[in-house]
Amino acid sequence: MPDITWEQPSCGEGANCFRLGTDPQGNAYIAIAGKEDNYLTDTREALRTFIRDIKAGKADHLL
Repeated sequence: MPDITWEQPSCGEGANCFRLGTDPQGNAYIAIAGKEDNYLTDTREALRTFIRDIKAGKADHLL
């Protein structure tokens, strides 16, 4: 497992919580809070766009 530094959980309404993380090489990660060992990884820009869309209400059903 990469050396990932996780941010504090971001939670939507109810129990929809996720965490973002980065590693020393600049890769970005997203995981459900509490299940950080099962994560997705992509470029920071791709995950940033994904999170913006979730916060804008375009993809909150994915959480």
